[in-house]
Amino acid sequence: MSDATHNQGPHAHGDHRALFAAHGLRCTRQRQVVYAALAGSREHPTAEAIYDAVKGCAEAGDGTISLATVYNTLETLTQRGLCRKLATPGGPTRFDAITDEHAHVVAPDGSLVDLPEDLSDRVMAGVRNPELIAEIEKRLGVKVGRISIHLSAQEAAE
Repeated sequence: MSDATHNQGPHAHGDHRALFAAHGLRCTRQRQVVYAALAGSREHPTAEAIYDAVKGCAEAGDGTISLATVYNTLETLTQRGLCRKLATPGGPTRFDAITDEHAHVVAPDGSLVDLPEDLSDRVMAGVRNPELIAEIEKRLGVKVGRISIHLSAQEAAE
């Protein structure tokens, strides 16, 4: 995946009918508008940021969309595998249209940034070790379904 695709999302622009259909989801104008705003963002936006971006958008149907609709749409998109919900320590929940496993850095200002792809691949390779996953599952009595890594950053010393 190129950095441009990785940073901007896999389906930032265009008609999302086929994508939604492939995930068993009815395609509504409001869902398309919310998904396009999410997929086109490099910021890992909050629901409120997406709402601010789309609230006056004519493509949303009647030109208005409620914050509750944005939250409900994001929840549906998450459940159908079209985006990821990212909890950040001490901050608001953020969303990511890039659904492959990759690492993030929580910056000192609380923003969430994708780790560059080459570094993310190296970090993820270290924890995708099948023996490690099997041991985690055995010792904790769980089944690992997804790996999510957030590195917390501090200001660099000058």
